[in-house]
Amino acid sequence: MKISDILEECKLKLVTGNPDRDIKGYYACDLLSWAISHANEGDLWVTVMNNINILAVASLVDVSCIVIPEDIEIPQALIEKAQEREVTLLSTPLQAAELIIKAHEFSKNIG
Repeated sequence: MKISDILEECKLKLVTGNPDRDIKGYYACDLLSWAISHANEGDLWVTVMNNINILAVASLVDVSCIVIPEDIEIPQALIEKAQEREVTLLSTPLQAAELIIKAHEFSKNIG
């Protein structure tokens, strides 16, 4: 499944990056060191963290995208750095669990 497949279904707004990246799994975590050691390549990663350090984690693990839930404001500096580093960054009004459940259910229906 691609990011673009779930944009509308999961109320996702593409902030930066490539919506054609594949999603291979889902991960929700706000502790960055834990995310480094437990997230997998290709995961849709949901975190409430909205600072530049999430970009380093995303690049290191090579997640498909970062989703900032609950309409948390994304600072312009983070958006600019995400564009510069070609990290796909999305936002949603949904809570992390709700987003992952919706995305997983949708993926079962299209796959």
